[in-house]
Amino acid sequence: MRYIQSAAFLLLTVSGSMSLRSQAAMAVEAPREPQANLQALLAGAQGEPSAALRASVRASSPQAKSLAPVAIASGAPPRFADTSPWQTQPATQHSAETIPLLSQAQKQDQDSDGNTLPTLDSPAPTEPAPTEPAPTEPNPTEPDPTQETPEAPEAPALMETPPETPTLPTAEPEIGDLPDILFADPNPLSFPTSPEEVELDQTREITLEQAIELAYRNSPSLQSALLTLEQAQAVLDEANAARLPTVSLNADLTNSQSGNSFAGSGDTTTLGGDLQVSYNLLTGGSRAASIRAAELQQQVSALDVENQQAQIRLDTANAYYALQEAGEQIRINQSFVNEAERNLRDTTLRQEVGVGTRFDVLRAEVQFANARQSLIQSQGNQRIARRDIARLLNLPPTAGIETTPVAVADNWPLTLEESIVLAFQNRAELEQQLLQADISEQQRQIALAPLRPQVSLFANYGVQQTLSGGSAFADDFQDSSSIGAQFSLTLYEGGAARARARQQEIVGAIAEEGFSEILDQVRFGVEQAFFNLQTNQENIATSRVAVAQAQEALELANLRLQAGVGTQLEVLTAQSELTQAEVNNVTAILNYNRALAAIERAVNITDAAP
Repeated sequence: MRYIQSAAFLLLTVSGSMSLRSQAAMAVEAPREPQANLQALLAGAQGEPSAALRASVRASSPQAKSLAPVAIASGAPPRFADTSPWQTQPATQHSAETIPLLSQAQKQDQDSDGNTLPTLDSPAPTEPAPTEPAPTEPNPTEPDPTQETPEAPEAPALMETPPETPTLPTAEPEIGDLPDILFADPNPLSFPTSPEEVELDQTREITLEQAIELAYRNSPSLQSALLTLEQAQAVLDEANAARLPTVSLNADLTNSQSGNSFAGSGDTTTLGGDLQVSYNLLTGGSRAASIRAAELQQQVSALDVENQQAQIRLDTANAYYALQEAGEQIRINQSFVNEAERNLRDTTLRQEVGVGTRFDVLRAEVQFANARQSLIQSQGNQRIARRDIARLLNLPPTAGIETTPVAVADNWPLTLEESIVLAFQNRAELEQQLLQADISEQQRQIALAPLRPQVSLFANYGVQQTLSGGSAFADDFQDSSSIGAQFSLTLYEGGAARARARQQEIVGAIAEEGFSEILDQVRFGVEQAFFNLQTNQENIATSRVAVAQAQEALELANLRLQAGVGTQLEVLTAQSELTQAEVNNVTAILNYNRALAAIERAVNITDAAP
């Protein structure tokens, strides 16, 4: 009896879908107008769309997904005014494009360990539809019993109101609004000693600029660079001390015993002291060269701090974008899981009513399993990315951060040639190489100083007081003073000084050669970042069109399948292509942002754009 019912149902399906074949063919040839094609297909089945067909179209519509649409700045008109999760607004000169975020339900799935996700054992959350179809309805897929069937044919399911758009913050929080829980412990030697002290219990959403500010405040490498700068200042103070004379004070207390056969023995106690002043008048150029070398080394240390800040800015931006990408991967994979689950449910229902095959169900189950595995993997990648940026920002053990929605960064205002020249002017590494060459020259002067005349001045004043003993005829208090100059000149020392000078001369030549090499590296870095910026800017526009086309293709594939002129393979392929298109769009946006951060690093920008 079941086979007779299935055969009768197939005959009704074929006779009812004959008028749909020509309309479906027209829809395949003209994919640019999805709304008109879908409405024509809906109206082609004997003039009135069936309830099952409207319900199946609603189920296959992208609105059935749990994506939360967010406004996107775009100059082109939207392809889907009502069905696409990508909405458009008039573009401005520096408009920001925001990518759809996870809904609240998806965030819960994202934070869980995967237990709340649907499994292969229970793919269909609703009860199976009755197997007895209506004689006038050729659609093999029954609607959801809990869903209300629309009565008016002029209001198809594709025109229903899209989900609510989440409210975005009107303004970014200020840098000063960062909570104290994100600041590192001022004691670098402290560390947790219990599991409770490393348990994550506080997560805050911060912007990229706030993350960079946190990195500046918390970074141990930047603190080390600042300490090195202080050390260089101390070295300079030491070198400047040679400009002043040296004053020393000495004192001594002496007890002596003496005896002979005539005067007998006696003890004598004396207290003495002297004051010495010395000054190196001529040092052969060693003093001036040492002071100049210390000044140059201080400038090198200051450039190290600037270079460290620029690198921290780049590393923080890349880690921030990596966390954003991990979140977007979860959103896309969650959408794919939802679509694969819906497809598996529909395929199972088709098999139950006798119009589907076990092969189609197996393919849908494999797709759902692969989608769920990708979602679990992306959740793990997000946890890793979150801890990686926490390590980079040196956050407290119990603190974590969340990123803002993905948005396209501002345009780079300079041309390639202007960027190259700006990098040559700003890069700290180039100036450091020049300073190293100057330092080598000063070290060469210091090495040659022993071969030059050395003149020093000195003065001395000493006193001595006899406290006990001594001769009765001698004076108990004595003083003395002296003043003079000392001249020295090394006539021969085997050529050691000139050899040391030659070493420093070679070091200076090496620094000059390094300057040329770094110059080429800086130019290549600017050109590479600039070309990546242009490439990804074009990829953003291309991927945006691809997402719209993939959404349209999925709608048509679902409709063709419901009309009996398509295959399950077309739906599976369209779902995979839509997922890949969304991944490509997010990748293009984040790669553009990474390229912008790279070119800012290449021209040594640490605070604001030029």
